[in-house]
Amino acid sequence: MGFTYSFTFNFLILLLVCLAVSAVGFYKYVYFISLGYGFSVAAQGLSMLFLYRKGLTFGTALQCILLIVYGCRLGGYLLLREKNSAAYQRNMKKEIKDGSGMKMLTKVAIWVSCALLYVLQVSPVYFRLENGFGSDGFSMLGTAIMIAGIALESVADLQKSRAKEFNPNRFCDTGLYKIVRCPNYLGEIVFWTGIFVSSLNIYDGIWEWGAALIGYVCIVYIMFGGARKLEIRQKRNYGADPEYQRYVKKTPIILPLVPLYSVEKNKWLVG
Repeated sequence: MGFTYSFTFNFLILLLVCLAVSAVGFYKYVYFISLGYGFSVAAQGLSMLFLYRKGLTFGTALQCILLIVYGCRLGGYLLLREKNSAAYQRNMKKEIKDGSGMKMLTKVAIWVSCALLYVLQVSPVYFRLENGFGSDGFSMLGTAIMIAGIALESVADLQKSRAKEFNPNRFCDTGLYKIVRCPNYLGEIVFWTGIFVSSLNIYDGIWEWGAALIGYVCIVYIMFGGARKLEIRQKRNYGADPEYQRYVKKTPIILPLVPLYSVEKNKWLVG
């Protein structure tokens, strides 16, 4: 599908939706990549349900709904964590810039870049709808992977919250955290893998392949960067604990069954 009027117009609508939602980052800088991220994904799912309402199939409608579920769950979780966790707020003040000394032009560039990335991430679903493809084996496989990713991330967040309620001063190594140290980031990767896989058979030309690949590669990179940042913080907090030392030596950081136990020294990873 080339750059037809409809194709370009609908893509721009999704971009404008993301710009509107992620503008919350001008209120608080971190929201560009937290609340703005989650709710932008949800808003795109809702927008595509409306834009393509006449051509939806069960499979494509379900993908849009899953985008809404994913985004609202993530955004809601981040909002509640920030509101209820004093320890989280202290850590974020140390690790994330508040943007107070940043020039407005720089903030605008970050705002636009984030919004564009969010559109590229969901572009596989958009391409399937815009190109007029309904449900097929690839879309259903991708949808199943998406559901698995949401479930994995949700369970991981719940298990960590419960572990912190029981012992707020100890690292979490129960449940999914016995398998990998960052199962929530793994869930993110699984979810976006499902998105990418769902349209493998319908990408048309360099533009669509490039957009889908950029969105997928960028979010995987960001998840590994987030894992690195978490590893550094946990090492600072628990590094002197012999139990933690044993835990990190035997538990992969993000990918199960892959003997990758640390990314701390990979300074090119930025989360």
